[in-house]
Amino acid sequence: MADTTGNTKGTGTSHPHQPRKASWTYIGPGIVVAATGVGAGDLVATLIAGSNFGYTLLWAAIVGCLVKISLAEAAGRWHLSTGRTLFDGWASLGRWTTYFFAVYVVVWGFVYGAAAMSSSGLPLQALFPGVMDLKGWAVACGLVGLVFVWFNKYAVFEKVMTVLVGVMFVVTVYLAVRVTPNLPDVVAGLLPVLPDEKDSVLNTLGLIGGVGGTITLAAYGYWVNAKGWTDTGWMKVMRLDNRVAYATTGVFVVAMLFVGAELLHSANVAIASGDKGLVQLSDILEREYGTATAKFFLIGFFATSFTSLIGVWHGVSLMVADFVARQRSRGEARAEEVASGARERSWPFRAYLLWLTFPPMILLFEGQPFRLIILYGVLGAAFLPFLAGTLIWLLNSARTPREWRNGPLSNAMLVIAGLLFLVLCLKQIWDQPWSEFF
Repeated sequence: MADTTGNTKGTGTSHPHQPRKASWTYIGPGIVVAATGVGAGDLVATLIAGSNFGYTLLWAAIVGCLVKISLAEAAGRWHLSTGRTLFDGWASLGRWTTYFFAVYVVVWGFVYGAAAMSSSGLPLQALFPGVMDLKGWAVACGLVGLVFVWFNKYAVFEKVMTVLVGVMFVVTVYLAVRVTPNLPDVVAGLLPVLPDEKDSVLNTLGLIGGVGGTITLAAYGYWVNAKGWTDTGWMKVMRLDNRVAYATTGVFVVAMLFVGAELLHSANVAIASGDKGLVQLSDILEREYGTATAKFFLIGFFATSFTSLIGVWHGVSLMVADFVARQRSRGEARAEEVASGARERSWPFRAYLLWLTFPPMILLFEGQPFRLIILYGVLGAAFLPFLAGTLIWLLNSARTPREWRNGPLSNAMLVIAGLLFLVLCLKQIWDQPWSEFF
């Protein structure tokens, strides 16, 4: 976010290129991060916000997108300005970052794998009732995701994600138009007003923090490199790409808030939290607008869930591959190595793919261990404060070339992001049933 666009000095790479003109033809990693970051859980959270508060928190959804723009831009700027990967930057801050990331990816990946497969299977079970039960569809989605990411490199992965994002976009915009939003209320929702409800501040912060906020914000820099962008000549392009990403995210989230406000809030209809809330919504859509609209929505639901699945399968596996390479070599992890595609062919990349796919299947059939779920919730909540804090540290130090360090706006946005996620992290820790854990 700093005002540094177009400067190519001090790139940290041996052969910096001249700045590329920011062009729509280059867009790609932003589409991937938008598709991966917005999962079924984000859509449900926004639906429930619209159901409970109407358009009152529309402004919070937009602020959430702006916060994520700053985080993803900072991650991409680190990769391009230094020629080093984000994990290489983390490692320079001390061994504690290594320990945190190692524990995080093992526990988080194990639980997330089951959640992602189940979320992708739900709309398929609703679309094709009687074919298989939810566990069968979940396993099938996991295996398809594994095979797809295993045998395809970034270029094919990006194209498929772009098609699925197109499906998500058409479905969500169609629904937003179909429910006929109340334009005066929409305009009023842009004013920063808190609902007159208990815990309204925490509910608002939760909506801001939940708009496409996952480890995929950190993976954005890796996808930037995988695209072939490795030096500051691509900085303008990366920034345009990043803004497109979160404008797209904003469309998804605002559209679902419209649906929640018009279809649920006005009729005083409540839906369940979690992915099953979207299946409930399809039933409501069928009653209101017919079977075709309901099935169209379920297709969009599947696109939303499956892009999150394959996005994590690819992006986090890429980060783990870089993590292992850095540990083995004890040298700098370079952006060019990610761009070469070598990381996607490495055994750590494929080993983590297997970890995301097969061990979580145990949870699908046996249920999720109580203590593991608590640890998963705490680690997941801690990751984004960790990301914001370390980016502030890295981008204000001599590790970053001076002309690409944070400016006042970047620092302000990252501090706001860090404080926001820290509050949400502490709330998540406080809300855990610790008395039952021990």
